[in-house]
Amino acid sequence: MRILSPSKKLLLTITTIAFTHNINAQEQNLTLNQDPKFEQLLNEKRKINTSINTNDTYRIQIFSGKSDEAKKTLSDFKRENSNIDGTIIFNTPNYKVIVGNFKTRIEAEKNLAEIKRRYKTVFLLKPGK
Repeated sequence: MRILSPSKKLLLTITTIAFTHNINAQEQNLTLNQDPKFEQLLNEKRKINTSINTNDTYRIQIFSGKSDEAKKTLSDFKRENSNIDGTIIFNTPNYKVIVGNFKTRIEAEKNLAEIKRRYKTVFLLKPGK
């Protein structure tokens, strides 16, 4: 390590101050040009999302397993029970077939008893699950 003489230290300090004096942070204004339809689409999506209440109803899980089997199970269920909605949800590593949208536990348990006759691994999902 070299030791600088006092005059060289002063010269180096002044040079450093001179160079850093003109350094500024980024002061750039950003202008975003966005299609007005994008904001309309976001508003529509927000309306739809607030109207979907999946956490306040009872549902029934009728299958958990591979994708192809889940699709077949849902298809068979919809053919037999056209008045009950159903969907497939992926929850690593399984695909789950969830059916129904029951407001009361009594209604859900009544349907659960009927569905149990046809499907083996059936159980009730409480709201918020």
